Amino acid sequence: MTVPSYVAGVSDEPLIGQTIGDNLDATVAIHPDELCVVSRHQGIRWTYREFAEQVDACARGLMSLGIGRGDRVGMWSPNRAEWMVGQYATAKMGAILVNINPAYRTSEVEYALEQSGCRMLISASVHKTSDYVAMTAAVRDQLPDLEYVLFLDSDAGDLTWEGLLAMAGDTPPEALASVQASLQFDDPINIQYTSGTTGFPKGATLTHHNILNNGNAVTGLQGLGVGDRLCVPVPLYHCFGMVMGNLGCTSRGATVVYPAEAFDPVATLEAVAEEGCVGLYGVPTMFIAMLDHPSFGDYDLSSLRTGVMAGSPCPIEVMKRCVSDMHMTDVTIAYGMTETSPVSFQTRMDDPIDKRVSTVGRVMPFVESKIIDPETGDVVPRGEPGELCTRGYSVMRGYWNNPEATAGAIDEAGWMHTGDMAVIDDEGYANIVGRIKDMIIRGGENVYPREIEEFLHTHPAVADVQVIGVPDEKFGEELCVWVQLRPGQELTIEGVREFCQGRIAHYKVPRYLRITDEFPMTVTGKVQKYKMVEVSCEELGLHRVATA
Repeated sequence: MTVPSYVAGVSDEPLIGQTIGDNLDATVAIHPDELCVVSRHQGIRWTYREFAEQVDACARGLMSLGIGRGDRVGMWSPNRAEWMVGQYATAKMGAILVNINPAYRTSEVEYALEQSGCRMLISASVHKTSDYVAMTAAVRDQLPDLEYVLFLDSDAGDLTWEGLLAMAGDTPPEALASVQASLQFDDPINIQYTSGTTGFPKGATLTHHNILNNGNAVTGLQGLGVGDRLCVPVPLYHCFGMVMGNLGCTSRGATVVYPAEAFDPVATLEAVAEEGCVGLYGVPTMFIAMLDHPSFGDYDLSSLRTGVMAGSPCPIEVMKRCVSDMHMTDVTIAYGMTETSPVSFQTRMDDPIDKRVSTVGRVMPFVESKIIDPETGDVVPRGEPGELCTRGYSVMRGYWNNPEATAGAIDEAGWMHTGDMAVIDDEGYANIVGRIKDMIIRGGENVYPREIEEFLHTHPAVADVQVIGVPDEKFGEELCVWVQLRPGQELTIEGVREFCQGRIAHYKVPRYLRITDEFPMTVTGKVQKYKMVEVSCEELGLHRVATA
């Protein structure tokens, strides 16, 4: 008898039927003196009681400004303790947090703030080459909904962080408690922008129930508990940091540790060694950077046991080195997408090593998944490839103010169509074998070629353009752009990079350029990107690395 490619996750631990604020309060009541968050680069070490005081002050400050339930508050910053405070404060008083990638430039941040209708922006003032104050000033006149701008460590905005917390005195605790009690766990609480195949990012809208339960499930499968310390060098604007990290820790009374504002291999190794971290998160490029660092052997990583590697395909040898050289015997692989809060498959600590290096694990608790024929929609037998679909508590509410895109992603039966090609074996383990969509994953960042193509179409030398992903040992994939030039025009890769500088995020800037007279096409006029990949790999001397 043929077994269909359908799996459903079970658990002895029930789903959490609370809002994020109520769940945090419950943890604080039981573990007030446990360490909640360590932000090493800021010198911050807050217990759960101290963190809750910061959260309540921020929530009441937002209410004093007139920010209310359902209003959108943007967060544009690298990893800082204030990011986490803002995350929980907005959840407590019912505002919707809008995550903004710290790498965004003017056109991207303007789009996110305008499309979501943010009333307030909380932003870093500067980070690396990003001058957030200047970029915000450049777009603010085009954002009529944006009433308040707050810069961390700067008085260049309408108010300061300290000023916001001081405004808590204008809203009594009882008022916050009343609003918090009125919230429902199915309320939307977070918007995260994903690059769009139509050239514009889509705002995946997530609820308390979505992200609280997913974070709790991910850390549960790592065996994290009260007092365990989890090192989180991944960015908070991703689900990886704010859901699998922050919410995964607070739902279990564990400690989240930020080594630095952005990933730094030495800062991360130091954090693990000096804080005695049990778990460590990262995309494969982060683990490679740590393992290959000249000072790797100087750090005592014996406290490590578990963690998550996700974001892009994991090279098999990297996984093995994490187990042997970093003591991560219980390391897990996770697979998912922002639209599913994010994780839908994860390996277990007791899975055989061959399953942990060759699959993305089994379906998460309370999540359903099936593999379908993309043409017919029928469920395929086990062992046959097809499109991976996910259903359950973790599926987003939809794309913010975009019902057409929502209908294209979630079908009438509630299945989220991932666009990923996968196989489920007889034991229920999934393996991602390709992508229906032409998304490129560069160092854990999802990049959709159409977005870059539409941007490069504005270059005066470009007549037509196609963007593909080619294999790269460091980042997994890199961007290669094929360009047809306008008559009499010339273009170099340096020229492409200069055109992109400051206008799109650094990870979207192409590494390779190929000038061509024509693109490979089907008889019906569709571009054959797979042929472009083959040609580019041959010309550039690139070879695919073995991946899990």
